[in-house]
Amino acid sequence: MNISEILNHLGEDREQYFNAISPPIIQSSNFAFPNLHQFRTAFADELNQHVYSRGNNPTVEILRKKLAALEGTEDALVFSSGAGAIAAAVIGNVQTGDHIICQQAPYSWTSALLRKFLARFGVEHTFVDGTDLRNIEAAYRPNTKVLYLESPNTMTFECQDLAACATWAKAKGVVTMIDNSYSSPLYQQPATFGIDIVLHSGTKYLNGHSDVVVGVLCASKEMVRKLFESELMTLGGILSPHDAALVIRGLRTLPLRLQRSDASARWILDKLDDHPKVERVWYPFHHQFEQLELAQKQMGGCGGLFSVQFKTDSPEKMEAFIHRLKRFLMAVSWGGHESLIIPTIGFYHIPGRENPTIPWTFCRFYIGLEEPEWLWEDLEQAMEVL
Repeated sequence: MNISEILNHLGEDREQYFNAISPPIIQSSNFAFPNLHQFRTAFADELNQHVYSRGNNPTVEILRKKLAALEGTEDALVFSSGAGAIAAAVIGNVQTGDHIICQQAPYSWTSALLRKFLARFGVEHTFVDGTDLRNIEAAYRPNTKVLYLESPNTMTFECQDLAACATWAKAKGVVTMIDNSYSSPLYQQPATFGIDIVLHSGTKYLNGHSDVVVGVLCASKEMVRKLFESELMTLGGILSPHDAALVIRGLRTLPLRLQRSDASARWILDKLDDHPKVERVWYPFHHQFEQLELAQKQMGGCGGLFSVQFKTDSPEKMEAFIHRLKRFLMAVSWGGHESLIIPTIGFYHIPGRENPTIPWTFCRFYIGLEEPEWLWEDLEQAMEVL
């Protein structure tokens, strides 16, 4: 299906709501039935029928259809956060005594789910360098049930070979899942490589306006039903109809926003390449990226997220550089209209959050929808203090 059709028409039966261009927000918790037959029929299939908005809601259902179509899967679920979607996917596929293989340095709350939460219930895990399939193969145990990927990850952007991972996992009976937030469905569709469950923090590109927290899970009808009837309905981490409508709104402009962010990031990276205060950049399509060939094979683009290691001899100069930036907001997340910076001198280098693999001269940038020349002026003047 054409992307424009998915974003602007799929699931929107306008004749049902007065031919309104934007679908209404069905802000109802409950739905009534005219007779017992329809009541019984709906209760037998709450995933696809409207009974109670904890399960299915008409506005939320429109969003589910669009997201599944974008990822090329049979169905989708949405949650109140990306962490909620990840937790549902993982918890729904393991039990006490099982083992999970996870690529190293995943999203911090994915790491916490494995290290702190599931460990309390006897679920084991192994973090591996997923850039080499042999490390995944070596970590396999007879009780391994899940292979968790994040390709690219969202700080240094290591990739995993999705087709190779999926082929290996299917042969072992292991469920594969991936956080695809970095790429969005427009730049990478892991299901086409054989990955079972595709996850997103839809807070990022999918919503794109920095005003909704949302999680996305795309998979087969069988997997979606399984997780709907257990983790979603039981734990109740649902998305509200109002937030679903905001994400539908955000999807309208997804291609334009992503293209703009991608193009601006590449323009700024070209400038950074030639700057004497830059030690190294991390970006999957950068000419010095170690996995460039794999990234280009799996991804259609990168978007606006990259990282930079600067040349400086003191933390004080690094802090001065950060404080001189006026057009980049210091904040987590990405994917909205605004450009952002995360300086790891303030993120990974506090007690309890140390990460020895990332130096204090490292910053992650997100390039939003502003003019790149305007952003570069800010970066250039700030780098004068390094």
